[in-house]
Amino acid sequence: MSLSLFVAGLVVSGLTAFPLLQELSILCRWLGIDDPAAYATLSGFRSWIAFVFFGLQKTYAAFPFIGYGTDWLAFGHLIIALFFIGPFRDPVRNAWVLRCGLFSCATVIPLALICGYVRHIPLAWRLLDCSFGIVGAIPLLYCLHLTKKLSSQT
Repeated sequence: MSLSLFVAGLVVSGLTAFPLLQELSILCRWLGIDDPAAYATLSGFRSWIAFVFFGLQKTYAAFPFIGYGTDWLAFGHLIIALFFIGPFRDPVRNAWVLRCGLFSCATVIPLALICGYVRHIPLAWRLLDCSFGIVGAIPLLYCLHLTKKLSSQT
């Protein structure tokens, strides 16, 4: 169950990276943002979402190939999810996949903090990104614990 949740998270993250512009358009409507170009008149989360949506609108209109980068990000999430089939089939032999996943979860934190700072991402958003590494590590740690128990029984 824990591993299924982790894999589902990877798949959902991957699938939602494809339609970024459409997703942000929907989010802006939900948040009552009528004119994303007026992001400076908004505050907090609404300002950030409007700013990102406005930036993506302008970028995709002038340089649609930029979206190809997030297509590859989405693809990467889906391919990484495939690696976790191994621990489903033979957890002891494929414990390395769980360890690699844990390492990846841990390295999300410095990546989000450093690259987010360089790219001027608000601290709250960077901390949200860090939380994915922390939350992702929980089911992997549990799965490794179960794998060690299995290993000791054989």
